Amino acid sequence: MNITGNTVFIPGATSGIGLAIAVALHAKGNTVIVGGRRAELLERIADEHPGIHTVRIDTADPESIRSASAAVIAAHPDLNVLIAMAGIMRVEDWHSAAGFLASAEATVVTNLLGPIRLIAAFTEHLQSRQDATIVTVSSGLAFAPLAVTPSYNATKAAIHQLSESIRLQLADTSVRVVELVPPAVRTGLLPGQEESEVAMPLDAFVSEVMELLETQPDAREILVDRVKFLRYGEARGDYETVVAALNASDPHGKAPVAAN
Repeated sequence: MNITGNTVFIPGATSGIGLAIAVALHAKGNTVIVGGRRAELLERIADEHPGIHTVRIDTADPESIRSASAAVIAAHPDLNVLIAMAGIMRVEDWHSAAGFLASAEATVVTNLLGPIRLIAAFTEHLQSRQDATIVTVSSGLAFAPLAVTPSYNATKAAIHQLSESIRLQLADTSVRVVELVPPAVRTGLLPGQEESEVAMPLDAFVSEVMELLETQPDAREILVDRVKFLRYGEARGDYETVVAALNASDPHGKAPVAAN
């Protein structure tokens, strides 16, 4: 992915990693459109970051995705990058259905069906562009599980395999597929995560991501150093140690420690 000169749509980017990446990409000379559900947040982003465009979209609602994607393509026909950023993370207790079922269903809709529906809405347009990119967002937890977030872990593992698979299918097109794999980052993904000492500062994460995008334009995975402990546990042969360390740092599920 080239670091400049793109037209980029980032749904689910009204805060956290999504918004920080949107601001960084805009500063690099890209046209950036941020999508989100809440009109007041979109208005604030437009006021605080002149030049960044906004559109209302609910990535859990297929009709909202259809209408928003049509509006984005109509307003920005040069669109050539989709970053499927939206995601939720919830602590669950799988000892009884009441402790996890509603959360699991919502997590699958947002974290897995959301990106699938977004890609469906944009894939034909992106294939019409000479140089296009789909950026998926998985997690270090796709590769090592945090015990208190089973559905999140599962959806992010699915996003990893989805990325691997559609990269193969789209190899005969102009569309590249890049997987962003965050570690724990200081965002509001879970209560307390913004102050977590074991999470990576947001500015440091985005700075390293931008450097990797610039220096490794053909990379298939964007891996900051902090996430490699989780990503390569099986390959190194210390997977059980990784899982134990990951879960020992937060045995009660009170704070996220591993990955966005």
